[in-house]
Amino acid sequence: MFSGQGAHKVGMGKDLYENSPLARDLFDRADAILGWKLSEVCFEGPEEALTKTEVCQPALFLHGYVVFKLMQESGAINDAAVVMGLSLGEVTALAAAGVYDFETGLEIVAERGRLMQKACESSNGSMAAIIGVDRETVAAFCDEQDVEMANLNCPGQIVISGDSAKIAKAVEVGKERGFRRVMPLKVAGAYHSRLMRPAYAPFEAFLADIPLNRPQYTVYSTTTGKTISDPDDIRKSLLSALVSPVYWEDCMVAAAADGADLFYELGVNGVLKGQLRRTNKNLACESFETWADVKGVEVGC
Repeated sequence: MFSGQGAHKVGMGKDLYENSPLARDLFDRADAILGWKLSEVCFEGPEEALTKTEVCQPALFLHGYVVFKLMQESGAINDAAVVMGLSLGEVTALAAAGVYDFETGLEIVAERGRLMQKACESSNGSMAAIIGVDRETVAAFCDEQDVEMANLNCPGQIVISGDSAKIAKAVEVGKERGFRRVMPLKVAGAYHSRLMRPAYAPFEAFLADIPLNRPQYTVYSTTTGKTISDPDDIRKSLLSALVSPVYWEDCMVAAAADGADLFYELGVNGVLKGQLRRTNKNLACESFETWADVKGVEVGC
C-alpha cells in the first residue's frame, strides 16, 4: 500500500539515501528528471515547501517507490500479489506494478501535482473530515450542502471537499446535528471535487500518448474500489481520480476478500496501517518508512 498526499514530513527518505546506493541513485535520478532538487526539499524542508501539491506528490511517489525497490531487492516481498495506493499513491502502485517505468511515473506525478496546484490557485476550495458518520448519511449531507465526498478512507472516516464557504457551512451544520466530529483540514484546495476540473483536460492530453502496460500485480483502483488491468481503463482511472471520490476503504475490503492477509504500508507516518486496522482489525499490517524498517523486515514473513 502506498501513501497519498498529506502523509509527508521533512526528513523523509534521508536515511534511505545515506545508507543505500539504490536509494541514492533513485533520488539523484529524480532530481535530474525534474530539473530541481526534490531530494533537498524532502530531506531539509522547509515544511511549507514540501507541503505544496507540486512538491508533495513527487516526494511521496519517490519515497514509496524507493522503499518498494529496497524491499524487492532484499527479497522481502517476493510473494506479493497486490499493489494499491491511496489517491496519489495509486500512481506509485502502478509504477511498482510495471505499468510504466520510474521515470515515466515521476513525470506523471509531477505534471499531476503541477496541474492540481494550478487548479487550487484558480479556485477557493477546502476540505473537512467527518468522523463517526456512515457514508450514506454523509452522501445525503453532501448533496444538501452542495459539496462532495472526496475520500472514503475507512469506516467512520470520510473527507468532504468543495468551495471554502460551503465547506465552512457544512462544518457548522454538521456540528449542530451532532456529528461525532467535523473538522476543517489544512489543505491547499478542494481535491477530488469539481473544483479540480481545470486540471482535467490538460492532464488528459498529457496522458494520451504515454504507453501503459498491463500490471504485473493485481491492482485495485481507488476510483471504483475494484481491480483494474486494461491499459485503457488505467488511463481513464488516472484521469478520473482528479475529480472522483477515493474509495480507499473499498479497495482494502476487496483485497482482503480476494485473499490478501498481510499488508505492507510503504509510506510515511503509518496512516494507511491505522486505516486498515479501523477497516478490519483482524488484518495484519506492517509499516515501512525508514532504513531501519526496511533492513529489519524478515524475508518471507
